[in-house]
Amino acid sequence: MIRTFINDLKNHVGETVLIKGWVSVRRDQGKMVFFDFRDMTGEVQGVVLAGSPAIETAKNTSRESVVAITAEVKKRPEKNAQAEKQNGDIELVVKDLVVESPSATLPFEINEDTAAINEESRLAYRYLDLRSERMQRNIRLRSEFVRRCRDFLFAEHFTEIETPLLTESTPEGSRDFVVPSRLHHGKFYALPQSPQQYKQLLMVGGFERYFQLARAVRDEDLRADRGFEHTQIDIEMSFVSQEDVMSTVERMITTVVEGLGFTVKEKPFPRFTYAEAIEKFGSDKFDLRTEEEKQRNILAYAWVYKFPFFEKTPEGKWTFTHNPFSMPLAEHVEQLMQKKNIGEILTTQYDLVCNGSETGGGSIRAHKHEILKAAYEVMGYSADEIEERIGHMLKAFEFGVPPHGGIALGVERLIMSLTDETQLREVQAFPMTRSGQTSVMKAPKQLTKEQLDELGIQIKPEKRHDK
Repeated sequence: MIRTFINDLKNHVGETVLIKGWVSVRRDQGKMVFFDFRDMTGEVQGVVLAGSPAIETAKNTSRESVVAITAEVKKRPEKNAQAEKQNGDIELVVKDLVVESPSATLPFEINEDTAAINEESRLAYRYLDLRSERMQRNIRLRSEFVRRCRDFLFAEHFTEIETPLLTESTPEGSRDFVVPSRLHHGKFYALPQSPQQYKQLLMVGGFERYFQLARAVRDEDLRADRGFEHTQIDIEMSFVSQEDVMSTVERMITTVVEGLGFTVKEKPFPRFTYAEAIEKFGSDKFDLRTEEEKQRNILAYAWVYKFPFFEKTPEGKWTFTHNPFSMPLAEHVEQLMQKKNIGEILTTQYDLVCNGSETGGGSIRAHKHEILKAAYEVMGYSADEIEERIGHMLKAFEFGVPPHGGIALGVERLIMSLTDETQLREVQAFPMTRSGQTSVMKAPKQLTKEQLDELGIQIKPEKRHDK
């Protein structure tokens, strides 16, 4: 018999079907045993009647066991129908019940909201936590959101291209996670903080419109909305202005979230310069919703643009505020080239904020090597250091580079806005703990001596702090 999914059962009233899934609830009434069964499409009630060949199995089947049920689909009497429940107007009369895989006693309840459960327990048993209704909803929403973004971008003539995970360590931005090379002892790859340079090189390569669902890995201090790993919708476009990029992204976000049934507060998205945002809200990450709109989970998107290009480090040097590859505003290019009034130079950087969080950021890029080089000179890099860090970019820019720009949109933060979640872990399948421990598995952990020897690595003993 071919398996029937639970959400299709209403089309099979009066028929005998085979369903497969989990036992959510078991209620032993003595002569009869009632179950709630679920699969990836929904939930349905079933009953094993007295005298059924399946009655003994039913009495000894634990919750969360994986089962295969052969049953007749019956219409429930109108007085017994439960309109508030999915499939509340039908039930299964179980003829045969096979336990494919029994479940041990659960470490915590998953029929309830698991948000309040201890983080270590939730992530140690993340595969159980993922069975909860809220986590199923969040992860499936994430998948559907990404699918719709992909569909939009393909319709706009974008090409999806993957960029490398093993790349060069660059000191700019956050700390890199590094990977030792077995073939080149003493040398290391880095995991990408962003595909920034690769996507610009793809513009040099003539692809004009690129995107990917890129994994970004950054050794940053962990907090509620930031982890070591995240996924971003990475977009780059040739022959575009700032307005072109912002307009394309705005149409994509509006099309996708409204298609998912959400309400956008204001279209087109309001725009604030960085100076206006700081003056009006005291921050460049603000929430435009009223209290009533917050309760209704309205989505208040807005753009912030015209950011300062540079800011001072604690040591008194200049560093970039967002991205060293950005193009200054046209009227400020000369200031950059002459290295004058550095603190007043504004860049073509733009951020997308939603409900008080930054959900994406991008810029028009410096596609002329002399402008990119000048930005690094402002930050105090010598000619040799510039060549070491971005010499490959400067060389690429000698071969006909289209004006280009793009954006990276954080998938987790976008989904947090849709679900009204406040923790990154609620929209990732396998997040890390606050201390940087992986879900389920035991990373980070020590390597064996054989692994270290093969990589040519020696671990420096920790210093003892004797009293």
